[in-house]
Amino acid sequence: MAVKLVNICPVFLTDDVMKTTDFYVNKLGFKYAKHFDKIDNFAAIYRDSIEIIIVQKRKGEVESNIKKYGNGYDAYIDTDTFDGINELFIEYKQNGVKIIKEPSMTDYGNLEFVFEDIDGRNIGIGLIANKDTFFKDSNYI
Repeated sequence: MAVKLVNICPVFLTDDVMKTTDFYVNKLGFKYAKHFDKIDNFAAIYRDSIEIIIVQKRKGEVESNIKKYGNGYDAYIDTDTFDGINELFIEYKQNGVKIIKEPSMTDYGNLEFVFEDIDGRNIGIGLIANKDTFFKDSNYI
């Protein structure tokens, strides 16, 4: 029997772990486990089955993929329903989160929106709407 992978937990580096954690808790509805007194000064944040680790950087600049490389989200979160995409969009907009792209269909078959977090990361939230388009050139299905 093969091992089944069940989750991915991105690690976001930040200039200020407390400030970033507060943003995710107060603006995006996450819960937290703070470890600000540990050597690595970090927090684990949770919303439903999503876990993100926020770590205090020691050197370098925190840059989004768009800023550093010109392309690519910094994380992508799937919702469990299409209605959930619009519900989160409204929730985040009402909470003053910077929206980069409103909910729309992509050319690769996803319904999604994109927001910017307090550190400038672009986070996509969506769901595959058209499996024929998304998996057209795929060995997945």
